[in-house]
Amino acid sequence: MASSHSSLNLPLHPPSLATSLLFIILLQITTQFRTNASSISSQTQSLLILPLKLQTPQPTSRNLTFHHNVTLTISLTVGTPPQNVTMVLDTGSELSWLHCKKLSNLNSIFNPLLSSSYTPTSCTTSTCKTRTQDFPIPVSCDPNKLCHAIISYADASSIEGNLATDTFFIGGTALPASIFGCMDTGYSSNTDEDSKTTGLMGMNRGSLSFVTQMGIPRFSYCISSGDSTGVLLFGGTTTFSWLGPLHYTPLVKTTSSLPYFDRAAYTVQLEGIKVSEKLLQLPKSIFVPDHTGAGQTMVDSGTQFSFLLGSVYTALKNEFMAQTKGVLTLLDDANFVFQDAMDLCYRVPTSWASLPPLPAVTMVFAGAEMRVSRERLLYKVGDVAKGSNDSVYCFTFGNSDLLGIEAYVIGHHHQQNVWMEFDLINSRVGFTDTRCDLASQRLRIAP
Repeated sequence: MASSHSSLNLPLHPPSLATSLLFIILLQITTQFRTNASSISSQTQSLLILPLKLQTPQPTSRNLTFHHNVTLTISLTVGTPPQNVTMVLDTGSELSWLHCKKLSNLNSIFNPLLSSSYTPTSCTTSTCKTRTQDFPIPVSCDPNKLCHAIISYADASSIEGNLATDTFFIGGTALPASIFGCMDTGYSSNTDEDSKTTGLMGMNRGSLSFVTQMGIPRFSYCISSGDSTGVLLFGGTTTFSWLGPLHYTPLVKTTSSLPYFDRAAYTVQLEGIKVSEKLLQLPKSIFVPDHTGAGQTMVDSGTQFSFLLGSVYTALKNEFMAQTKGVLTLLDDANFVFQDAMDLCYRVPTSWASLPPLPAVTMVFAGAEMRVSRERLLYKVGDVAKGSNDSVYCFTFGNSDLLGIEAYVIGHHHQQNVWMEFDLINSRVGFTDTRCDLASQRLRIAP
């Protein structure tokens, strides 16, 4: 989840291109990309198919990083002649960027000196002056009078460099003069994972996001659980006979500039939370952003798990503990906190073939509900100790107060096997439960 945002809406490319273009991107949970897809139904005959990879590192410590724990990555080419890059797909970020300076910890970079179509952005351009006005850290002029940006993230990671334009190639389609950040310095809280990618593709509603620059009217994705496939669609409409009706909740907008409200985020209105069918007894006002903007609810593919403001998290934690008493055994280590914010963890015998039946947690939004159940409720962190017969599983909701985040965040772990649609024309997010591996098969995307 990035903290950069913008409320401008100035697409760089004609809407006619975007409305006629629909990408289906294969989410491939293997180490090999597939460059060709089999023929598909007449409903999707003209679609361009690109590979998307899910990177899932194994937890190695109690305090894993907040950003980039699991990343959805897309491979494409940039520049003239084209250079291969891999970018994290992030609906919580605006500015797309690439590593442009070779460092010892980076396996892949974009070299602007090798691209004849690369153009750095001057400080005097409207791009630098107006389209970056909502960045939390204002842009500046470097000694060469180029537009310099610093982007920070919720886990205290940061990246900085200059804005520039170059040609991005998506599925063979050239997107000239695409604005991005050509970054040369920064700090990462997870260098091992960041070294596996070349950069990040911002997908929020901001002026400089990839979605806005392409003028994409809507996009959808379906993330599978386990080692199988899923899909991501850019543009077009989601009208498949095998897909159930989508339940929509409107996007929340504000014209005011508030210190803790990200206007470019996909913000929805959370109204309550249920455990089984028991609604937590909380005032509705606790879910509404206050006068500073704190308390917004964001849907973010760049964050793995979901995080709730402290009082709501505590109420959910206590009710879940009460309903699982005698079913699960609490971890006998009061100091164990997963990802610095998830402190409800259990000992689970390794002899169990699967988790026992657990009470579902339902997030109630305006006009729609998202039900989290079964394996999405608990996440295996590792073994209690080396050679132990017990494993540690942690509740997949965390306390955002412990991360210093004044917001509710719906991460992509809770979006597994849920068809998610981001409808920018009608300003809404739609979703429905489905088997994402079967969705891939029905679209005839080979695993």
